[in-house]
Amino acid sequence: MKIVAVYNIKGGVGKTTTAANIGYLAAANNFSTLLCDLDPQGSVSFYFKMRSHKKFNSKKLLNSDSIAKFIRGTDFNNLDLLPSDLSLRNLDIILEGKKKSKKQLKQTLDSVKDSYDLIMLDCPPNITLFSENIFRAADIILVPVVPTTLSILTYQMLLDFFKNNDLDSGKIKPFFSMVEKRKKLHRDIITENIDSAPGIFFNNIIPYNSAVEKMGLTREPVHCFAPRTAGAKAFERLWQELSALL
Repeated sequence: MKIVAVYNIKGGVGKTTTAANIGYLAAANNFSTLLCDLDPQGSVSFYFKMRSHKKFNSKKLLNSDSIAKFIRGTDFNNLDLLPSDLSLRNLDIILEGKKKSKKQLKQTLDSVKDSYDLIMLDCPPNITLFSENIFRAADIILVPVVPTTLSILTYQMLLDFFKNNDLDSGKIKPFFSMVEKRKKLHRDIITENIDSAPGIFFNNIIPYNSAVEKMGLTREPVHCFAPRTAGAKAFERLWQELSALL
């Protein structure tokens, strides 16, 4: 079983669409998959038309004895979902009072690991104590990076945080997201980071694509309503590159 976290310090870089589409593709390729919506905004839960159980909250997430009963099956074979709850915004407050506060999420996920081949985490932005839980629990940290100066800056901040806190930066696997190739800045940053420094960023990029945006209207992965679009094909290629590491 592998745990893949989709994470970035920044918001609005394509984390949720990546988690939803890669989770769907993993399940479609016979990986028994659990998608965990850890963002209190609950966007992945919205895409899959689900709400959390009325008794689920941030304290239950950190209790390894209770998580399984809050997992729900989706409309797709091999794909389960742990829906989000707004109370997850309080996770850092709860973690502050716990022993081994940086390993609580790993203990929770370990309680269901025998049931799945892959656990995908859609993560909230910023760096907090809960983020450190994610960093320690995940085997791979998939980082969508928009090819802009500020997005590259926050990616570097993540690398510096790992270095300064003795974390394994080898887990970090960045890729370019929301790419508009008509923009010279996007082309230049991609060339600098993929062509000039091979082996760091994934080779496959996710373009800015109207079909992917429509996920908010259709509330399903892009492959379910627009499988031949550039966005759907790009996620397929990204999945192939990621799956080689699993």
